[in-house]
Amino acid sequence: MVSVAAGWRDVLVTGMGFCLPGPDRTVCRTGGDLWRTVSSGGSHLDNDGLFYGLVHLDDEAFDRAVPDLDMRFRDYYNRVHRYGLVALVEACEDAGLDWHGTELADAAVLTGRAGMDTALETYMEGVTGDSSGMSPAEARSLLMRILLSVTATDVASVQAALLRSGGPTFSLSCGCASTNALLGVAANQIADGEVDIAVVTGVDAYSLDHIEHFEELRVTSERTGRTSSYQAPTTRLRYDRPMRPYDERADGFNLGEGAATLILESREHAERRGRRSYGRILGQSIRRGATGSALTPDEDGDALVRAVHSALRPKDSHGRIAPSAVPVVNGGAEGDPLFQTMEFRALRSLYGAGARAEGTDATGPLITNHEACFGHSGAPLGNIGVAATLLMMRHGQVCPAANCEKVAEEAPYAVVTGYPWPLSFDLALSFNYQMGAAAALLLAAPEPLAATAGTPGGGRDD
Repeated sequence: MVSVAAGWRDVLVTGMGFCLPGPDRTVCRTGGDLWRTVSSGGSHLDNDGLFYGLVHLDDEAFDRAVPDLDMRFRDYYNRVHRYGLVALVEACEDAGLDWHGTELADAAVLTGRAGMDTALETYMEGVTGDSSGMSPAEARSLLMRILLSVTATDVASVQAALLRSGGPTFSLSCGCASTNALLGVAANQIADGEVDIAVVTGVDAYSLDHIEHFEELRVTSERTGRTSSYQAPTTRLRYDRPMRPYDERADGFNLGEGAATLILESREHAERRGRRSYGRILGQSIRRGATGSALTPDEDGDALVRAVHSALRPKDSHGRIAPSAVPVVNGGAEGDPLFQTMEFRALRSLYGAGARAEGTDATGPLITNHEACFGHSGAPLGNIGVAATLLMMRHGQVCPAANCEKVAEEAPYAVVTGYPWPLSFDLALSFNYQMGAAAALLLAAPEPLAATAGTPGGGRDD
């Protein structure tokens, strides 16, 4: 295992909480809920033939999940605020932190966002609203919603206010890699000693009406006969059938909505509280393909290769970690051939031909992916990937790639399908992408594997 450099603090994940689509119109909230889904390869995307990850959270369910909230505020919160608060409260409870008190008064409260649908809806409501026909109470309610909802920092502000935090508070927008990148920011804040604890939330929600309109624009635009300048298949959003990452039938992705929160702490802070952890964040990096267009994808995977090599040089160690020392990859291919091709090419470059990852009998790493469990949800994806990977590490199993039944022939290494494959491992990579850029996280067990054999990690996953 890597050694810790002097002056550099270990960064632990001590809590996780979610507000994601669950089975039978329930909400996936706990680590246990997440584990039951990813370990079985379950998918919660089919809504009577509409494949979209819906969160069924009504007022009553929200009030139960976030008790003691001032009801004046509840009416001002849109979907992303509510999803984010549910995930936040669950993560705090999982980490043994009292969100009502002062334990998080100095915490960093950071959020990742990719979409802007909820902000646009509120903004347009304010622009088109006729104040002459409103009562003073209605006008005030709309004004408060506008003040809360029309900036990218809206969720961070709401969460920091709930926690009464005076620590660093901001949002980061890096597309679907937002929380992957933000976890790197939070880890650096903790490792450098700026803060002892950070609350990291990714949250997004989308308007099906707006997306349907955009799809009509795409169809109209294709009548020009012009094709893209790159050779890989174009990315495509689908609602008519399920997304299938790494499957030979992969032809598009399903959107999802919701939130995921992780609690990060320095080892010293967690030990003072008597908390054990799910695992550690060792390194994070994001790199962009060096193209001249904002929309051209990194087809050859070079950006991901460079991001992984950077993440494999964690600041807490005295040397670089070889890719072959990392036996598990939780990928970011979303069921779309474009990103699937890019990821496969990058993995071939990283692991080479015939190389065996440590602890496995397979050539290269074991590959999995859980986006088809809840949908391609944007900003939450980085947090979901980390949570799922650390739970796999804890349980000694690599869970199947959801909805992958017939592995694509071009897959360079073993894709886990069908059921969890047993494997004791203490290092893993987790990937997320935005158009033209790739982000990689290097994750580790709480302690070297030999020191924790047969011992569960911290937090709550039941």
